[in-house]
Amino acid sequence: MGKAIIVRICLLFFAVAVFWGNGKTESDISPLPVVLRLAETHGSDYPTTRGDYEFARLVEERSGGRIRIIVYPDARLGEERAVIEQVQFGAIDFTRVSISPLAAFSENFNALQMPYLYRNADHMWNILNSPLGDDFLDSLSPAGFVGLSWFDSGARSFYNSLRPIRSVDDLKGMKIRVQESSLMVGLVEALGAVATPMPFGLVYSAIQTGVIDGAENNWPSYFSTEHYEVARYFTIDEHTRVPEITIASKLTMDRLSDEDRKIIVEAAKDSMAFQRRVWADYEKEAEAAIVARGNEIHYLQDNSSFRAAMQPLYDELSPELQKIVKEIREIQ
Repeated sequence: MGKAIIVRICLLFFAVAVFWGNGKTESDISPLPVVLRLAETHGSDYPTTRGDYEFARLVEERSGGRIRIIVYPDARLGEERAVIEQVQFGAIDFTRVSISPLAAFSENFNALQMPYLYRNADHMWNILNSPLGDDFLDSLSPAGFVGLSWFDSGARSFYNSLRPIRSVDDLKGMKIRVQESSLMVGLVEALGAVATPMPFGLVYSAIQTGVIDGAENNWPSYFSTEHYEVARYFTIDEHTRVPEITIASKLTMDRLSDEDRKIIVEAAKDSMAFQRRVWADYEKEAEAAIVARGNEIHYLQDNSSFRAAMQPLYDELSPELQKIVKEIREIQ
């Protein structure tokens, strides 16, 4: 068989392959996009959710559309505790949560949320953006998480349906919802109130029906959830600053290439500045709206009695946590 005939036969087979491949060669076929899920308990306009969307946008942009993160707000994938467990086992890829429930997986997180620990917001951010902050993120790895970044959640204060809180005595006997965290239970009980751990989504109806008398949270949460409708008394004592955190499933991250992991980690870090800006704006809007509505707001001028009540909590910390608290206080 002549060379010319062999070449023609080869070309024929190639043409048939191209035809049956819809005209696409292997080099023309783009890899399928990687679609990942991020669970969020707040609504789509809330500052943490907007931070989630910015994170997702940066990942899609920097991967050329190859990696897409779908954000599910309004607790569509479940409340915080349930979602954390699903992230741990890889059923959900990412979530944005408060650090409080994560103390069950890394005890060091209790040090970050000790009451009246920070001098101000700048002090807290200096810690989170330091090597000590990176140590906190890394401490989640043995539990199956990858700590990615921090989000702002302001300072937490008390609100209730019964009476203004001007002193520790005013809290005596009040049933106060807390996050599902042993530290937060201890904080509220040290002030003489009855701590009631409860999912965030149940708080409105629980106050409305008298199951609890109040809760503790920040201005945006008090406003966006309309808790102000059922708890008109809000005392700004700023007992804790509890940052939010974005975590990934270690199982998910381990399946990705080094390049894709780098894109996700850097995008998470770069979304922080955006989230802090929208948080600051919304915090001011929420405070102005509540004040205009006529709710009774009390700005606690002297919190010395509240601070004194917290000392037993500090005394009960393990030597390791006391060392971390000391490091936090020494950071300028």
